[in-house]
Amino acid sequence: MFDHAYQNYMDHAYPADELMPLTCRGRVRGLEPSRGDVDDALGKFSLTLIDTLDTLVLLNKTTEFEAAVRRVLSDVRLDNDIVVSVFETNIRVLGGLLGGHSMAMMLKDGGQHMQWYQDELLHMAKDLGLRLLPAFNTSSGLPYPRVNLKYGVRGPETRTGTETDTCTACAGTIILEFAALSRFTGDPVFEAHARRALDFLWEKRQRNSNLVGTTINIHSGEWVRRDSGVGAGIDSYYEYLLKAYILLGDDQFLQRFNIHYASIMKYISQPPLLLDVHIHKPLLPARTWMDSLLAFFPGLQVLKGDIRPAIETHEMLYQVTKKHNFLPEAFTTDFRVHWAQHPLRPEFAESTYFLYKATGDPYYLEAGRTILDNLNRFARVPCGFAAMKDVRTGSHEDRMDSFFLAEMFKYLFLLFAETEDLPFDVEGYIFTTEAHLLPLSLSTAPRSSSIPSNRTSEEELDDSNFDWTCPNTRLLFPDPAFPRNLREPIRSAVDKSCPRPAPYREPGMGRPPLRAQDFMANNPEHLELLRRMGVSLIHLKDGRVQLVQHATQAVSAVAAEDGVRFMQEMMELSSQQQKEQLPPRAIQIVSHPFFGRVVLTAGPAQFGTDLSKSFTGVRGFVTVAEPYSGCSEITNADYVQGHIALLQRGQCMFAEKARHIQKAGAIGGIVIDDNEGSSSDTAPLFQMAGDGRNTDDITLPLLFLFHKEGNILLEALKEYREVEVLLSDKARDRGEHKHIESTGQSQMSTAELDESAPEEVTPSQQEVSTVDEDTSPAGEVSPPEEESSPTDAEADSTQPEEVRDSEKREEPEGDTDSESSQSVDELLADWREDLEAFQQMEKDEL
Repeated sequence: MFDHAYQNYMDHAYPADELMPLTCRGRVRGLEPSRGDVDDALGKFSLTLIDTLDTLVLLNKTTEFEAAVRRVLSDVRLDNDIVVSVFETNIRVLGGLLGGHSMAMMLKDGGQHMQWYQDELLHMAKDLGLRLLPAFNTSSGLPYPRVNLKYGVRGPETRTGTETDTCTACAGTIILEFAALSRFTGDPVFEAHARRALDFLWEKRQRNSNLVGTTINIHSGEWVRRDSGVGAGIDSYYEYLLKAYILLGDDQFLQRFNIHYASIMKYISQPPLLLDVHIHKPLLPARTWMDSLLAFFPGLQVLKGDIRPAIETHEMLYQVTKKHNFLPEAFTTDFRVHWAQHPLRPEFAESTYFLYKATGDPYYLEAGRTILDNLNRFARVPCGFAAMKDVRTGSHEDRMDSFFLAEMFKYLFLLFAETEDLPFDVEGYIFTTEAHLLPLSLSTAPRSSSIPSNRTSEEELDDSNFDWTCPNTRLLFPDPAFPRNLREPIRSAVDKSCPRPAPYREPGMGRPPLRAQDFMANNPEHLELLRRMGVSLIHLKDGRVQLVQHATQAVSAVAAEDGVRFMQEMMELSSQQQKEQLPPRAIQIVSHPFFGRVVLTAGPAQFGTDLSKSFTGVRGFVTVAEPYSGCSEITNADYVQGHIALLQRGQCMFAEKARHIQKAGAIGGIVIDDNEGSSSDTAPLFQMAGDGRNTDDITLPLLFLFHKEGNILLEALKEYREVEVLLSDKARDRGEHKHIESTGQSQMSTAELDESAPEEVTPSQQEVSTVDEDTSPAGEVSPPEEESSPTDAEADSTQPEEVRDSEKREEPEGDTDSESSQSVDELLADWREDLEAFQQMEKDEL
C-alpha cells in the first residue's frame, strides 16, 4: 500500500508538494484553484517527499531513503517567495527534516548506509527554522499564523503579518521540533522561543477551569473563541506538553499537562464522548458534535497511563468507523455524519497502535485490519489513495495529503510488525504530532543556560502526578476480559441503522408499553423497558440523559416500533418544554442573620404561580419535606403546612412533587438538585417542565436550586433552625429586610458580615441567560470584614454594588465552631475564589 502511494507521488507529482490521485498529477500552489487555508501547507518545497523520509527507513526501504535524501538536498529550495502556515511547516517540513536527520545518523552509525552524510538535512532544518523565527516577533511570544519564507512577516512584500488571531494548537505545537533543532545544533534560540509561547498559553488558561480556548489574539492574549475540547484547534497543544516532558525531561511540562488533563477528564470527557465546553462555564456544552481530530486522544491517554477511558473512547470511534467506513470529519453525539469528508486522517490508526502496545489485546489488530480493508476497498485509486469527499456516498476528492504517507503507514506497519521486522528500536524515539521520529537521547544534549527555566519558587511539583506515568498494563488488566467488558456497552450505544418511522397502526392498537411523559431515568423497570425497545441511555455530567434508539437492538420488530414511537414522543415532549424559555427567579434569605444579603439564583417551573406577575413574591419559613423526594404523600404535613417545602430532585416528575406538597398545605416549594457539585455559576439555567398533562391544578410556586446553592439553604437551616426566604422574580432591596438591633452587628459563624458590604451584581443584574451565554454566579455574599460599625447599617442600599476584593477572610482559631458553621464559611470562601474569574467573565461576555 505504501509503495502504491509513494511511487505514484514520485512518478506523477514530484517535485510538486502533493499528489492529485484522481487526475494523476502534482498539486502546485497557484496553478490549481485555491482551497483556502488548506493550501497554506504547500510551500513549493516537495512537501510529501520531506514528510515521508523517516517512513522509508521504518519500512526497511533504506535504498529509497538514501535516494530521497539526495533528491531533497539537490532539488528542494526553502527560500521561495510564498506565504505558508507556521504550524504546518513546522510539523511537516521542519519535523520531516529532523526525522530524516535522525534516521540518517542512526543508519550512518550502523556503518552500512549513509556514510557520505554530513548533517546536510540538519543544515536545511536550521535554515528553515531561521525562516520561521520572524513569526515569533510579537509582544506575547505567540507566533503569527503565517510567514513568508523569503521576506518574513514585516513589510508589504511579505503579504502577511496583518493577522491578529491564531489557534492554540498552532502556537503550542512548536516545542518538540524547535527544542530538537536547538539540541541538535547547539543554538538555544529556537527552544527559547517555543518555550516562551507555551509559557504564555499556560498563563492565559482559564484559572477556574484550567482549560484553554480554541483561538487567541497573538498581541493581547485575549481568547477569541472560548470553546474548549481536545479536537481541532487545541489537540496537539496538550499532546506536546506531555511529549515535551518525555523528550526533554522537564518536570514542569508534566505538571502543566496533568493539571490540564484533570480538567479535561472532569469537564470534556463524558465517556465515551469528548464534548467541547466553554472555558468560563465548563459544564455548559459548546456544541453537539465531535471532530475526527480528537481520535488521537486515546493514544495520548495511553502515554499518560490512563487506559480505561482510552479503551472507551477508542471503541466509540471504532464503531463510528465501522458504521461509515471512515471517521467523518465531524459526527454528532448520536454518531451521525455532521461533516461528511474524510481526508485519510491517521489519528484513529495512531490510537489503535498505542492501545495495542498497551494491552496486547488482538482486538486492536482487528481494528487495524478494518482500517486497511476500508482504505483498499474505498480509497485506493489507480494513481494512489484519494480522500473521501463524502463517506456516505463513497465519492472521492482529488487530494492525497502528505500526512497520509508520513503517519498512516508508520502506525499501521508498527501495529502489525513483529520485533524482527523493525530496523531499529522505536522505544528510543518519540513521535511528533506528524509521527516524525526524534531520539530521546536529546534530553541529555547540552542545554544552554540562556533558555529560562520559567519555574517560579511558588510552583511546587505534585509528586502524585508522577505515579502513573509508565503503567504496567498487566497489573492494570489482570483479567483479559476486562477491556472487552468496557467495550460492550459502547458498542451497543452506537446506532447500527437509522430508525425508520413506525408503520401506521389503527388507534388503540399496539400501544407502546412506556409513554415518554411517564419515563423516569432512575426507574429500573423503565430502563428494562427501554432496553427491550432498543433504546440506550447515556448519563451526561450535568444531570441530563441522552437517549439513542437503534432498532436492531430491540427484542422484536414490534418492540422496535414501540421504541421509535417512544423516541418521537420524547422529542415532542422535549421541544414542547423548550418552547417557553423563562427567566431565572431569586430565592432571598431574609431572616437573621442574613437579612436579604444572600440571594440564590433559582430555576423556574413551567407551571404553578408565575412569580413575575407577583409584586410581593411568596415569603415564608422553609422546612424539609418527608419523604425528601416528595414523590408520595407528605408524612410531616403538620410542619409543611404554611411553609415552603424543601425537596430533592429525582424519582418522579416535578409536577408530582408540587401536587404532594400543595396537598400538604405548603405555600411554595424548592427542589434541590441531587447531582453533587452542580452550581448555577457553571451550569446553564434549569427549567422544570410539566409532566405532559394539564398542570392548571398546581397553584403554588416551585423553584429549582442546584446542589451548591441548595446546600447553602440546608446548612443555614441546620444552624439557625428557622430560616425565612422570599421567592420572587428578582431580589428585593435589602433595606426592606433589615430588622437590626442597635449595635448593627450580627454574627454568622466566626466571621462578622458587614451588611452594607457590596455584592458582585445588583439584584436586577442577576439574570441568567440561555444556554449559549455565560451566567452570573448564584448567590454572591459580601466578604467578611474586620469590623462593622453601626453607621454601616445605615448606608444607602441603592448605591452601586461591587465586591471589595482586598478584604481577606481570617481562618477561625481552634475548633470551637460546629461543622455546619464551618461549611457556611467554606461556601463563603468558595464564592470569594470565584469572583476573579467572574469579573473576567463579565468583562468578556457582557
